[in-house]
Amino acid sequence: MTFKRSSGILLHPSSLPSPYGIGDLGPQAFRFVDWLSSTGCKLWQMLPLGPTGYGDSPYQSFSAFAGNPYLISPDNLLEDELLTQDDLNGMKDLPASTVNFGLLIPRKLDLLQQAFSNYRSHPENLRSAFDYFCAENAAWLDDYTLFMALKEANGSGSWSGWPEPLRARKKVALRKSQNELAESVLRYAFYQFLFFRQWNKLRAYANERGIQIIGDIPIFVAYDSSDVWAHPELFFLDKHGNPTVVAGVPPDGFSSTGQLWGNPLYNWKIHKNDGYAWWLSRVRSSLKIFDILRFDHFRGFAGYYEIPADHKTAEFGRWVTGPGQDLIRAIDKHLGDGLITPGTGLPIIAEDLGLVTPDVIELLEAFDLPGMKVLQFGFSGPENPFLPHNYVPNCVAYTGTHDNDTARGWYESAQPHERKFAIRYLRVDGSDFAWDLIRAVWGSVADIAIAPMQDVLNCGGEARMNFPSRLGGNWEWRIAESDLRKDLANQLRELNWLFSR
Repeated sequence: MTFKRSSGILLHPSSLPSPYGIGDLGPQAFRFVDWLSSTGCKLWQMLPLGPTGYGDSPYQSFSAFAGNPYLISPDNLLEDELLTQDDLNGMKDLPASTVNFGLLIPRKLDLLQQAFSNYRSHPENLRSAFDYFCAENAAWLDDYTLFMALKEANGSGSWSGWPEPLRARKKVALRKSQNELAESVLRYAFYQFLFFRQWNKLRAYANERGIQIIGDIPIFVAYDSSDVWAHPELFFLDKHGNPTVVAGVPPDGFSSTGQLWGNPLYNWKIHKNDGYAWWLSRVRSSLKIFDILRFDHFRGFAGYYEIPADHKTAEFGRWVTGPGQDLIRAIDKHLGDGLITPGTGLPIIAEDLGLVTPDVIELLEAFDLPGMKVLQFGFSGPENPFLPHNYVPNCVAYTGTHDNDTARGWYESAQPHERKFAIRYLRVDGSDFAWDLIRAVWGSVADIAIAPMQDVLNCGGEARMNFPSRLGGNWEWRIAESDLRKDLANQLRELNWLFSR
């Protein structure tokens, strides 16, 4: 679809200020919306909102449908009388400038368990809303809550290590676990109720102030997820439930052994035979919580890289044709009544970075989907497609993304010839490089312009959100309350006015 000319900021909720060790959906999120509105920006882009698992990555979630309980606001739980001030004492000494997941997670879970206990003691105020939520979301919630209760009962290990009757979802074993773990199942359902209750209020507040939310949808799901456990037939697994092939990308200039992501791959033939029901449910659910969807690794729909599961690197895989137009056409056909305005197409941004082959271009053009342009990738020479003079209007232009360095960090570590070309191309002296990139992206013909909050704040490489090849130490960056400054808002507002965004 074609988007209106606009701009926005990339900032994950976990990066917001709060006194509880991680940004959340509470007062500071509402304050950020107010600040963003004051800039004239109309978009807030964030990373996936699912419950984080391996490596604390939003892209390795226990569910493609559930919300992250670590983002639940303790302040809002105080308002709901589910917690007291004394309950929050254990959260007050957590670091304010980063997310220390090792310290945070056990304390946050203790806090949420206390909120659940208080609800169980006095359920009157929330019972009807909670019951409605459970009934409305049963299609995914029932599997997810049992999955999480079983993980907890089995030492938090992957479902591949559970007793065989549970791995294979034998009816008798599931029924027995449902009864024995009923309290835990209900507790995990309550966490989801709290998350979506808080999220829906925040999103409504943003929409009322002219801010749309761009949500990130990873193409693949984690192996250790309720999705794979509950629907093994949709993936290439052996008779024991282990992946036979996994996702990744082949060797390139950045990695001589490629990237071995390890996500199980979809059995697209099975998906096609049932009308892509699981994917339709996933996209429908996402459209209920986001205004615009960014499909991560969109090229995987055209063709994906398949690696034997027993390989230690991604060197010896093969390219396999994906579902292509057939899947996107099914989504377009079935999700038009009330979720997507007729005639405007799908509100999807395609992450088409990396190897863009003719089949990817054909898929984008067939549905008029905007791809991504990252200016930071552009400074190799005039013919580089990431330079603004090569953009088309139907694209989303970024100064950078969560997976690469900040603008200032790039400039300080770039190869001399790239830095020299950047200075020459932008006609600047490099003293304010992050804002030079912001101005160039805002002034481009791209319908949408986005900058990570790190670039707005002119942060160096220490503020990078993620190193794709590094395990640990990612997803930790946070802003301070004092960072939401009026002068920065005025600078953005000036650019939005100058460039009609």
